[in-house]
Amino acid sequence: MFISFVHFSHMSLHLYHIYHRREEAAAMKGQSIEDMEAEVEQEKKLAQERQIIMEKARKEREEDDAKNKRSNNMILPVPDNAEAQVQQAASAVERAFKDGITRQTIRFALMEEDEEMSGEENQWPGGAQQMFREAGRPLTESLLREVRAYSKIEDEDEQQSTQQSNRMPPTDVSTQDIWDFDGSAIVKATAAGGSQGDVKAIVFPNTDSKYLNDIEKYSKDVGPNRLLLLINPFWKNVESWSFNILQPNGKKRAQEVIFDNGYDVTYAVLRFSARGEDCVALKSYPYDWQLYAYREDPNWYNIERPLWLGSSVDEPTSSQMTELLNDRPEFKMSKNMRQMQRMMGNDDQ
Repeated sequence: MFISFVHFSHMSLHLYHIYHRREEAAAMKGQSIEDMEAEVEQEKKLAQERQIIMEKARKEREEDDAKNKRSNNMILPVPDNAEAQVQQAASAVERAFKDGITRQTIRFALMEEDEEMSGEENQWPGGAQQMFREAGRPLTESLLREVRAYSKIEDEDEQQSTQQSNRMPPTDVSTQDIWDFDGSAIVKATAAGGSQGDVKAIVFPNTDSKYLNDIEKYSKDVGPNRLLLLINPFWKNVESWSFNILQPNGKKRAQEVIFDNGYDVTYAVLRFSARGEDCVALKSYPYDWQLYAYREDPNWYNIERPLWLGSSVDEPTSSQMTELLNDRPEFKMSKNMRQMQRMMGNDDQ
């Protein structure tokens, strides 16, 4: 490259002035130019370190903010019907799966498609078969159509292809009976983005040793990185195996097959009665249990709305709900007394 003599002279003069100013600055500080340059480099290094610390603090603040948004005290709405329940459950399952929980338990409020959460509970006179046919199966199949749970893959091309299709609905959801008289079944969703997104769910397993074998088998088939769900299992905890004399090792095996491998409740809607009031306890990962009781809507006849009573780290008991109800002025009168007051035209609000 051609550089004119004049341009070169200007550059030399500019560098001379810079060097001369450095000499003056160094002399004012009583330092040599080398010492001053070393000090400048040290200041740059310290500035870079401060920048790294500030960046780390900023990221920590962002992470704290994200955690606060997912605070365990989050108040969640009670789903009005089966469809809303499935949508809420799918979100909870995906949040848990994203956090590495691949073995989960779901406890639906067993409802038919057109049933409302605030209505009377179906007593299922047809037993487990009717329960499965009209609630367990449709709720589970709907859930698996909504859930997207792709295990991590190493291949970048395959990962990009998966990311493009991981929000697509599954190509197939199939159900196969386990024991028809138990109303139990295995439901499988075939993911559009590849087998790493397939999901399986076991519906209505109970404390018979066969189901422990099935859970163990399907867990191996699925592998550690894919999602396996237990839907409304007929046990409370490992103590549910303590009372079967035909399975003397049932408790130990249940502990090994189920409880040592997680299967924590990530979503549940429990309906029950406390002090004569219709109550709901809602669990949706990662939040605490949210506790509600239904109260008559003062503006509408024969309409009830859920009122939030509080939250609980553990699954609530009827006595706990009773204490909460006793503390709320909206429930100072019993449900029957409130109904009588309304029939007499009195406002009990």
